[in-house]
Amino acid sequence: MDNNNDWLKQLLMIGVGTTSLAAEKIKEASEQWVKEGKINPDQAKGIVDDLIQQIQSDQSNIQAQMERQIRNVLQDLGEPRQSEIDELRGRIDRLERQVRDLENKSWR
Repeated sequence: MDNNNDWLKQLLMIGVGTTSLAAEKIKEASEQWVKEGKINPDQAKGIVDDLIQQIQSDQSNIQAQMERQIRNVLQDLGEPRQSEIDELRGRIDRLERQVRDLENKSWR
């Protein structure tokens, strides 16, 4: 499961990097438009803020869809969820305690 989490983290980091690059390019373009007199600095800030907000919103939606798809694929492959693993660990702990208790009773 750790490999799958690493893979997911790498995909998400690619998305963050892409968003950062897009934001930087948007800022550069708006600064160029201000220098050329096509828009004023307030308009540039508004455009940049609106576009970055839209990109971040879209990225969040894409990220959520990707996570759902990955969960579905992992479930189809029979990969256990972390909650299932935790539940099994708890059951193992309880069984080990019961075995120890029985062993202790037999030694008495």
